[in-house]
Amino acid sequence: MYFNVKPLIETSPETDIEVLTEEKEQNQIIVHNDDVNTFDWVIESLIDVCDHTPEQAEQCTLIIHYNGKCDVLTGEYTYLKPRCEELLNRGISAEIV
Repeated sequence: MYFNVKPLIETSPETDIEVLTEEKEQNQIIVHNDDVNTFDWVIESLIDVCDHTPEQAEQCTLIIHYNGKCDVLTGEYTYLKPRCEELLNRGISAEIV
């Protein structure tokens, strides 16, 4: 005994769907710990330069202190470059990777 079962959704194997995605390389600003800058200065700088919330800046600062470094901002290189330069101008050890 055979049942004629029809699928609930009909699909056609001839249908090709092309999805165009443009992947842009994501970089990160890494801030390194030092013995010069105060917690308050680093927190203030992350708020001003990287648009962090006070809580986010404080958490990043603690990670920097205890782990030696922290990625504080991710994005395209052209977006990160002026922010990294401003952190460097403020005496904060930062790099883009």
